[in-house]
Amino acid sequence: MDERIVSGEALEQEEFEELSLRPQRLQQYIGQHQVKDNLTVFIEAARMREEALDHVLLYGPPGLGKTTLATIIANELGVQIRTTSGPAIERPGDLAAVLTALEPGDVLFIDEIHRLNRAVEEVLYPAMEDFFLDIVIGKGPSARSVKLDLPPFTLVGATTRAGLLSAPLRDRFGVLSRLEYYTEADLNEIVQRTAQVLDVEMAGTSSVEVARRSRGTPRVANRILRRVRDFAQVRGDGIITDALAKEALDLLQVDPLGLDHIDHKLLKNLIHTFRGGPVGLDTIAATVGEEPDTIEDVYEPYLMQIGFLQRTPRGRVVTPLVYEHFKLEVPKQ
Repeated sequence: MDERIVSGEALEQEEFEELSLRPQRLQQYIGQHQVKDNLTVFIEAARMREEALDHVLLYGPPGLGKTTLATIIANELGVQIRTTSGPAIERPGDLAAVLTALEPGDVLFIDEIHRLNRAVEEVLYPAMEDFFLDIVIGKGPSARSVKLDLPPFTLVGATTRAGLLSAPLRDRFGVLSRLEYYTEADLNEIVQRTAQVLDVEMAGTSSVEVARRSRGTPRVANRILRRVRDFAQVRGDGIITDALAKEALDLLQVDPLGLDHIDHKLLKNLIHTFRGGPVGLDTIAATVGEEPDTIEDVYEPYLMQIGFLQRTPRGRVVTPLVYEHFKLEVPKQ
């Protein structure tokens, strides 16, 4: 898959840059107002009772701030956070090593928790419910069960695919919070905050232009801002103006709705080759040159969100909004 500037997934080189941009407290966190308000109450209640916060599941599309929220939860509780991911915990022993290193009240953050090994998941159940580990040591007749007591802790799980979580695991989370795509106003505020952190001056409505093309995703907004900053330094005087922002975004092939060249390729293929559909997923994948799972999980969600694409029993169909966007005539049925 081509590297896309509008992808919600983090790129390898962005990890260090994102750390400096992340807010550290709920008061600094922009957007997701309902999630933030609920967490404020739950955290304060846990602190008043001097107990560990209930286990928290954060789910939603990539790039919306799940990892940031996990760090903020630990900061608000005044405890340490231990970070790992589902694929990294391969055996029950790996999980035991992580859990036994926790201090009372600590936060354990597991990213991509839907990818946990089933055997590891079974060991996690009693740890979440009763704070103990039941591990079998050895094999055959000499095998014996060892029970290890754990300090009370808070598990924060993050996933982009909540539907893949098993029901027993999902039911053990006391707080379930879905992160939604951001409004343009919230993204504009995030862009302005990031510009201050990066010491970049934005003139006029240039921050609005960046926010509008960021597909409702803070990670995309910050990435676009860094690239526009490059254009400002090389082709301007270091100040991001309205004209420079539009020129840079056009050169980056990000249109006013946040669609990039790959989105254009997919939609125009449906229009010109299949007269707008319906078309099967496998057929689309073959003509575009991508895997069906990539089409379904990466490309389609945003196109469906803005009303450009519909899934029907017969296949994918583009809507009249697509023809309007590309200034094409809607074909007669």
